[in-house]
Amino acid sequence: MTAHAHTPGTIGPNSITRMAQALTRQQGEAVTTRIFEAAGLAHYLSEPPTQMVDEKGVTALHRVVRETLAPEEARSVSREAGHLTAEYLLANRIPKPVQTVLRLLPAGPASRILLAAISRNAWTFTGSGRFQVNHGRTLELSITGGPICKEIQAHEPVCDYYAATFEHLFRSLVHKNTVVRETACGALGAPSCLFDVCWNV
Repeated sequence: MTAHAHTPGTIGPNSITRMAQALTRQQGEAVTTRIFEAAGLAHYLSEPPTQMVDEKGVTALHRVVRETLAPEEARSVSREAGHLTAEYLLANRIPKPVQTVLRLLPAGPASRILLAAISRNAWTFTGSGRFQVNHGRTLELSITGGPICKEIQAHEPVCDYYAATFEHLFRSLVHKNTVVRETACGALGAPSCLFDVCWNV
């Protein structure tokens, strides 16, 4: 994976452009415009960002989506945006020869190589937060201080965007039956957002 230069507190533009795509597809242009206006990001609808963006805008966008839509609608939009982000990464950021090698490897070694690449570029999706990989009895990914749930209080995990991104990357490159489930979330008061990654071998 390749990335732009790192500025503290910034995040990749996919976190905004893919949310706009998913919102428009599922909720229509009027709702999308209303949400982006409420988040202070309306200018990105006419001129989508191509460089790193302030993570505060991403935080505001996810908060407004959760405030505006029903929980299942917000979850669906976030998951589609995550899927679209993974599709972008597969098309533009992960070299095709690397993808070929990963698909030929057993799931274990392939996952370690993929996670090493994700870790190197974690700042592009966590901003000022921190990404970690925990190889224990199960494979667990953690994001501490990430932008998505920073201003949200909820009764269930809300980082569907991350879960869907990880899941699609793993299904494409590691194992087709991968399931990624968020088991703890900052929106619930947890110190870190935790994602359980498993596949049936």
